[in-house]
Amino acid sequence: MRALISPDSFGDTLTAVAAADAIAAGWTVGRPGDDVVRAPLSDGGPGFVDVLATRFGEVITTTVRGPLGDPVDARWLLHDDDGRVAAYIECAQACGLHQVGHPTPDTAWAATTHGVGELVVAALARGATTVVVGLGGSSTTDGGVGMLEALAAAAGATATDLAAAADLVTPVDLIVASDVENPLLGESGAAQVFGPQKGADTDTVARLEARMRQVDERLTAVAGRAVSDEPGAGAAGGLGAALLALGGRRVSGATVIAEAIGFESLVTAADVLITGEGRFDSQTLRGKVVAAAASAAAAHAVPVIVVAGQVTLARTAITEAGIAEAHAIVDIADSTEHAMGEAGPLLERLVTDIARGWTTPRPGPGGPPE
Repeated sequence: MRALISPDSFGDTLTAVAAADAIAAGWTVGRPGDDVVRAPLSDGGPGFVDVLATRFGEVITTTVRGPLGDPVDARWLLHDDDGRVAAYIECAQACGLHQVGHPTPDTAWAATTHGVGELVVAALARGATTVVVGLGGSSTTDGGVGMLEALAAAAGATATDLAAAADLVTPVDLIVASDVENPLLGESGAAQVFGPQKGADTDTVARLEARMRQVDERLTAVAGRAVSDEPGAGAAGGLGAALLALGGRRVSGATVIAEAIGFESLVTAADVLITGEGRFDSQTLRGKVVAAAASAAAAHAVPVIVVAGQVTLARTAITEAGIAEAHAIVDIADSTEHAMGEAGPLLERLVTDIARGWTTPRPGPGGPPE
C-alpha cells in the first residue's frame, strides 16, 4: 500500500513537518512493507515555509525587525521555476506571537509588521516577480502599517508615503495566502476577534479598533477603494487589508500549499490518507486544512484516517465527513499535559497501533476498503 501522510500542525505542540515525521515513523513500524509519502500541509500560518520547503525551493534566512523591535532571524523560501521567481513569506517568522514572550496589552499595542515589509524587500532584491505572503500566528494589530513603512523606506520615501510603498510592489504578483475571512473592522474584525488572543484587554481592544479605523482611511486612499470589508482584510491583525490595498489577491492558504506540492496527484496515487491536527472538532469541518484534505481524498475514494491531540466530534459527524477513523493522542496519554509534552513519541505510538490494525487496503482503483 501507499500511505500519504499529510497533517497540519498540532497547534504549538508539533509543526506540520514534525507531525508528518512522527506519523510516518509510526506507520512504517506498524506496516513496514508500505510505501510512505510525506506531504505536510498548512493554511498559511506558522509552518507555511517549512511545509513548502519539503518539496522545493531555497530557504533563506534574513535578519529583520521583530514585532517588538528586536532583530529576529526570519526564514523564507525562494523558488526559481525556469526563470519565474517566486518568494514565499510567512508573516509569523517576522512578527509571530511566539516572538513576544508572554503577550500583554502593551505588546498587543506595540507589535509591528515592519519585519514583514523587510522580507518583501529582500524577496524583490532576489528577483521575485511573485510574492506569496502566508498570514497567521501574528502578534500584531497594526493594520499592516509597519510593513507599509518598511516598503516606503526601501523606496527612498518617508515612512508616511504609502503610495511609494504601493509603487514598489506594483510590478509584482502579490498573493495573500490566508483562510481567515474576517473583515478589518467591527465585531468580526481584527481587533475585536483576535486582539484578546494577542494579549489585549478590553481597553486595548477599543484603542486598537480606533487605530484600525484610522488605518482604514489611509488604506482606502492608497487602494482607491475600501478594502476593510473584503474577505481576509482582518487576517494577521489587519496585515491582510494592507496587502489587499497594495493590489494583493487573496487565495486560500491551504489551496496555495495543495497546488504547490501537487496534492491532488499525491492523493490519486494513495491507498490511504493519514492527516491530523491539534484538535479535531466542529471548527475543522468549516474549511480547515484537515477537512480540505479529507474532501480531496473522498473525491477519489481514498480512505482517510485522522489523528489529533483531541477528538471531540461525534462518530456520526466523522462518518458524514467521509472519514474512516479518528484517533486522539489524549486517549493513550496519562494526562493532557503528558499528551502535549510528549506529543511526538505518543503520536508515533498511536499511529503504529493504527497501522497494525489497518489490514484491508482498497480492493481496486477508486474502491473503498472492505
